Amino acid sequence: MSTEGSGHTQDSLSQEMTLSPSPTRRKNSPHNSTVNMTVESKSASNNETSNPEQEMKPLMMESNGVDKLGLPKGDEDSPSSSSSTPVNEFYYQALRFLFCFIGLQLSYLTWGYMQELIMTTTFEPTPSAPDGKFPSAAFCVFSNRFLAILVAIVTVRMRKGAVFANNVAPLVAFAPCALSNTMSSWSQYASLRYVSFPVQTVFKSSKIIPVMIMGKVLKGTTYPLGQYVEAFLITVGVAVFSVASKSSDSDTSTEMIGLLYMCMYVCFDCFTSQWQDKIYVKYGRANVDPYQMMLGVNSTAILMTTSGLILGGDIPKIIEFFKVNPSVFQYNVITAITSASGQLFIYTTIKEFGPIVFTVIMTTRQMISICISSVLFGHSMSIKALFGATLVFGVLFYQIRKKYMAKHGGSR
Repeated sequence: MSTEGSGHTQDSLSQEMTLSPSPTRRKNSPHNSTVNMTVESKSASNNETSNPEQEMKPLMMESNGVDKLGLPKGDEDSPSSSSSTPVNEFYYQALRFLFCFIGLQLSYLTWGYMQELIMTTTFEPTPSAPDGKFPSAAFCVFSNRFLAILVAIVTVRMRKGAVFANNVAPLVAFAPCALSNTMSSWSQYASLRYVSFPVQTVFKSSKIIPVMIMGKVLKGTTYPLGQYVEAFLITVGVAVFSVASKSSDSDTSTEMIGLLYMCMYVCFDCFTSQWQDKIYVKYGRANVDPYQMMLGVNSTAILMTTSGLILGGDIPKIIEFFKVNPSVFQYNVITAITSASGQLFIYTTIKEFGPIVFTVIMTTRQMISICISSVLFGHSMSIKALFGATLVFGVLFYQIRKKYMAKHGGSR
């Protein structure tokens, strides 16, 4: 029994004890019954649930998106905003979605390019790296976490007045997603040497359905069959478009170790976004802002990455490599900056729209990258690529229209 339910039971008992007629005042029972009816009416009105149409559900939002614990959510409409028209709310939410979408694309298109540049380019060889390849994927993860935690500490201190004292969610709550986030990043960096472009594309395009399955496992979230169909169509469309539009620029072949790394990447990445959403639900979306999420995740993650660098003996190798190849240090700085900005957009998107929407945005990132390349460099697209693009954007526009019609039609 929840706390709210038990409190209501105690109030009812106290009302019955206070208002129950004594033998000498039985003639006043009609008045007492009237009071009891008033109390029951107030209790019933207090237990009424909010109108689900007050808040526009985001694209592919979990069907049980209501907070089961009754905690406040940051994106819930306040009573004062109930007078706004559904159309205005739709466009306001669309603008917020567009802001998150553009921020994620700019941050991670740059980050992805720099990441591949660092891990696949052959630089000047060193005694510890005779093949000329950057010797430590763990350092790439560390540099991303290091800058992100600096940004988070400064921002949380300015906004909350303290770094950790005013945080509702304890640091231990972020440990599982910090570990999975670290392992996801490391797996992705490590896989670049062993997996061909088409295989990378298939794995990166197939994350939507695993995210939905992970939501079912972690939070008991249920999704309609239609959402699984939409996710499958987006996955197929992105994979077809990407593979048909671009061939591998390198001679990298797919090895078994590379497939293992990619499986680890998908599993850990799906767990991360769902666990972050679970933190927002458990402690209240109004009580955990993106900067606090960034601080909590990176505080734990940087301990893991630092320990990995020390135990693996990578630090002397990295210093030696930077001395011979100073440009690689600059690449790591750019990667860290775009990673920090990308994390802020990640946490904002998951908080406002949920992990499924975030995964859809990141899945379509590769399509947008190829479209931009085609426009800038005059590359032509095959019929298969155009079919994949039409399939993906058709599903996305269908989702937007469906949500709009549900909101606009339900208010009539």
